[in-house]
Amino acid sequence: MAKVLAALRHHWKKSTFGACLLGWGGHWLYGKHCDNLLRRAACQEAQAFGNQLMPATMPLKKATVFLNPAACKGKAGNLFEKNAAPILHLSGLDVTVVKTDYEGQAKKLLELMENTDLIIIAGGDGTVQEVITGLLRRADERSALELPLSVPCFLFPLEVSHHCCLPKSLCKAAFSKIPIGFIPLGKTCTLSHTLYPESTNQVQHITNATLAILKGETVPLDVLQIKGEKEQPVFAVSGLRWGSYRDAGVKVSKYWYLGPLKTKAAHFFSTFKEWPQKHQAALMYLGPTERPPEEPEEKSSRPPLYVRLYRRLRSYWSSPKEFPQEVAPENWEELKLSTIELSIATRNRQLDLTRTEDFMDICIEAESVSKGEFVHRGSQKMRDPLMCPEGSQRIQASRCILQLPEGTEGSFGIDNEEYEAMPVEVKLLPRKLQFFCDPRMREQLLQAVVQ
Repeated sequence: MAKVLAALRHHWKKSTFGACLLGWGGHWLYGKHCDNLLRRAACQEAQAFGNQLMPATMPLKKATVFLNPAACKGKAGNLFEKNAAPILHLSGLDVTVVKTDYEGQAKKLLELMENTDLIIIAGGDGTVQEVITGLLRRADERSALELPLSVPCFLFPLEVSHHCCLPKSLCKAAFSKIPIGFIPLGKTCTLSHTLYPESTNQVQHITNATLAILKGETVPLDVLQIKGEKEQPVFAVSGLRWGSYRDAGVKVSKYWYLGPLKTKAAHFFSTFKEWPQKHQAALMYLGPTERPPEEPEEKSSRPPLYVRLYRRLRSYWSSPKEFPQEVAPENWEELKLSTIELSIATRNRQLDLTRTEDFMDICIEAESVSKGEFVHRGSQKMRDPLMCPEGSQRIQASRCILQLPEGTEGSFGIDNEEYEAMPVEVKLLPRKLQFFCDPRMREQLLQAVVQ
């Protein structure tokens, strides 16, 4: 023992390095052990769902997972297979995993998808934006697709699942009623702050999100429909950004070699351009709309075939009754703006079940900002991109039109995805989609309603 102590004292540099290495290795192994315990506990909880008895005639619920393996710098596939896939398979769901190979593939696949009970998004903000855009671009989601009045509804095959008199390919707004689950695997997962409790452990965060899908609690989320002059509409659950902070934020990764100073460096070097940086546009908007009462889901039994045929024949042959309707004129407000950044955001970050009006938040930031304030505020916006600082003009609107001057360069950030800047119309679709959430988050919302 004395010889060992003497050797350690004689080679103290090597001894110190070895002790540090041994301590780091022990901490790493302990962390892996804790992660395995979290996975085991989550799988045991999921198995309880899978062991539940069900009637022999009831089909298994189908879950379609859209997985982006490229998310989180290519680690998303491994994270899903280790932390989420075992939970889904043990729960008794009929799981189909669709791995996207290129950008935009999920949009195309959703146009062809026919039958599923659950849609699960495994990725980051970009994957969420792509899936909901493909979902809401479907033909059965477009209000323009209606049957001609001369075609009897009863000539089409009867559908069992949606209680709709239209054929399944035209059954309107069917897919937007499918609940959506979100497994946060990307570098930026803005929606996870709304749906799940905060967690510093990535494994726990992923397993909690997956278990929330099995528990079945949902919350309605607003969606923004963003449409250019020629392009198809894009849909977003967070918001749209246009301005200098967004432009500087996308260049942060170029300064990776500066470590923790890369964010400040990106915003500091962006001030070397023309200063102050102004973004000029014209904005037209409509005020908030009154929220209609939530319609309860109808779960009545399906009537017999002869009753349905009689109802459809009576509906077709009866003379239509015309009721004169007075359409109130839309009160558009016009505004000329010059700002350092403009953001249009949903209220999904501050869900309020008691709200009586539906609106989106428009934040027009003051253009008179010093370079020091720009660098400091830019670091804050990297953590909360849609924050609206003091001194900004805030507008609540249900619909707006953003007109840009000709020759405007730059890009929009729509749910942290880059799109070419152009004149757009932004329309709020209130409570359009149902997302699974952690029961604890829903309980907090219900407690806020009681208070």
